[in-house]
Amino acid sequence: MGCSCSNGAILMVLLVVVVLLGVAGVPSVLGQSPVFACDAGKSPSVSSFGFCDASLGMDERVKDLVGRLTLDEKVGFLVNKAAAVSRLGIPAYEWWSEALHGVSYVGPGTHFSSQLVPGATSFPMVVSTEARAMYNVGLAGLTYWSPNINVFRDPRWGRGQETPGEDPLLTSKYAVHYVRGLQQTDGEDPNRLKVAACCKHYTAYDVDNWKGIQRYTFDAQVTKQDMDDTFQPPFKSCVIDGQVASVMCSYNKVNGIPTCADPNLLAGTVRGDWKLDGYIVSDCDSVDVLYNSQHYTKTPEEAAAKSIMAGLDLNCGKFLGQYTMGAVKAGILNESAINTAITNNFRVLMRLGFFDGDPSKQPYGKLGPKDVCTPQNQELAAEAARQGIVLLKNSKGSLPLSASSIKSLAVIGPNANVTKTMIGNYEGVPCKYVTPLQGLSAYTSTVYQPGCLSAWCPPNNFQPDAAVKAASDADATVLVIGADQSVEAEGRDRVDLTLPGQQQQLVSQVANAAKGPVILVIMSGGPFDISFAKASDKISSILWVGYPGEKGGTAIADVIFGKYNPSGRLPVTWYPQSFADKVPMTNMNMRPDPSTGYPGRTYRFYTGDTIYLFGDGLSYTQFNHRLVRAPKLVSLSLENGHPCLSENCKEVDMAENMCQDLAFDVHLNVQNVGQMHGSHTVFLFFTPPSYTGSSPKKQLLGFEKVFVRSKSAELVRFRVDVCKDLSTVSELGERKLLLGSHILHIGSLRHSLSVSV
Repeated sequence: MGCSCSNGAILMVLLVVVVLLGVAGVPSVLGQSPVFACDAGKSPSVSSFGFCDASLGMDERVKDLVGRLTLDEKVGFLVNKAAAVSRLGIPAYEWWSEALHGVSYVGPGTHFSSQLVPGATSFPMVVSTEARAMYNVGLAGLTYWSPNINVFRDPRWGRGQETPGEDPLLTSKYAVHYVRGLQQTDGEDPNRLKVAACCKHYTAYDVDNWKGIQRYTFDAQVTKQDMDDTFQPPFKSCVIDGQVASVMCSYNKVNGIPTCADPNLLAGTVRGDWKLDGYIVSDCDSVDVLYNSQHYTKTPEEAAAKSIMAGLDLNCGKFLGQYTMGAVKAGILNESAINTAITNNFRVLMRLGFFDGDPSKQPYGKLGPKDVCTPQNQELAAEAARQGIVLLKNSKGSLPLSASSIKSLAVIGPNANVTKTMIGNYEGVPCKYVTPLQGLSAYTSTVYQPGCLSAWCPPNNFQPDAAVKAASDADATVLVIGADQSVEAEGRDRVDLTLPGQQQQLVSQVANAAKGPVILVIMSGGPFDISFAKASDKISSILWVGYPGEKGGTAIADVIFGKYNPSGRLPVTWYPQSFADKVPMTNMNMRPDPSTGYPGRTYRFYTGDTIYLFGDGLSYTQFNHRLVRAPKLVSLSLENGHPCLSENCKEVDMAENMCQDLAFDVHLNVQNVGQMHGSHTVFLFFTPPSYTGSSPKKQLLGFEKVFVRSKSAELVRFRVDVCKDLSTVSELGERKLLLGSHILHIGSLRHSLSVSV
């Protein structure tokens, strides 16, 4: 299970799901009816039930429903395929649907029909509309287990493609905007949901299958410090700021305890500290896994009891349906715990309008196939793909190409004419692809030679000769290489960072023979060691496009030929192969350990060599920064008698009275001094005082995207909350504000800010 965004660079720009599937026209054919309860037209008696009375309060309705159910019926609502209760007018409901890259066919809750809804888009606000439209014709549910907000900690992780990247702040903002895009109703009523989102996989989950180490048995050993400043913040933001309707616990253990049976993580943190208004669901068969694979309990009934008492509300799978009744009969689980779980589940369905009767008479009831594949959604797909493309290298005079001067273009590589590869995983059924070859062919005459027959590019399907000949004859060459789901995927972590198979040889041979400029396009979710290409004089430009969606070919061509000025930024660090040689994927420590040579992870802590940095990305124009406003001193107001008023303190604990309204502004003038209009993403980082040695090297405070016309300037503003943004986490997991000199970073600018008492 899992989901999120295959092209995290788009994320950096939009803060929303960004790798799109694209869309096309759909016949307006009526399908079967949606699944809903309280159908008074079919069963008039349901009108007398309190839970069917939309005029009553939510809590009153849920209490009425739970009170009418037998224990057997209650157990039926603990699993994803919830059983029907025909005597109460409640149909069977499938909770499991996915919406990472559009309304997805992954999960049994969604069905595509070539005659009803053949395709959908993966932009959150569009997804929710298309999901409702598909629900109205009986092809989709209302509960979607997306997004994936795990931090992309290790570049080899097969599911990193689903996430927004390696930075906790970026991931947190992504989570909030994604959830709001899916859930928010047109009237923004907090008690109502358009569709229900789910933030996953909670928590410290980012090993799937590495050298035989499986996610089902992996025990993530995580320090309190790393837990609180890296792994937990996205989930905390998702629940508190995004008000997500669901959190999914993961397969793995954390410090010896399965996450789906950990009362501290579930009932204590998600439900207690963060106040989740929704349900907690297991990853699929996680409860079965903690019993049969992790052997956490002696009996299946004990596994069911421990999970429910820990705070689990819904089991993706059959386990709770099979063993919960036995747990009650054995006296190890009270019926009241089951009542609590299904209350949380029903409350979400109530907010979705599932118990309000005929959906056609409710908000969104008129949506249908005509609203799924619209021209506007198609253009949104293409625009999001354009904004996600990252320009990593551009030798002078290389890009953009001129369509009038390039009369022949060699298009080469295993990903040069792919379709399904472009849409990543947890995908739906797109209506129309535009491959890179098709996109480029719209600008000029092309000659296509794959060079390899698959992304793995093994020796037996390595065919460089025709590709080399094409490059030697053409005015320019575009090589489209990288990965696909056979290289990186759920259940498939990489073991190295080099290009698959013979791809590097293909690139080198083609580049050496090419008559004109060579543009290397990397299509992948995770990073590669492409140091050879970065250093090569024969390779003039490098683009990373992620998995760009159905309209990827259009976007790639628009950037290469200068119709669009690239503005994407890398959401992850690109490491050399030596990192994979030396660092086990299973070491969860974020911080470096000089005593062992362990280099740490991500831009915040990593001390080793890099190929490219988090946030790297070039433009066809040049932007200059000038700091207009930022304080040099921030003074803390401490209570009388505070020890730091008389002692030489290096840090202070967070205190509500000290932190209230303690904020400052940073204003930046961004000037476009080049010849081309363009968008620019401005990152504000800070480096705290390094008293402890465990503080980040630098950390993202915020980012803004601004469009600046050529020879013009724009003002960018940041608001910095001192306690929230400048604090760090101690080894005990406590937030501290370090006193002394903090350095603000914006591009090449550095500004010293003193925090004192």
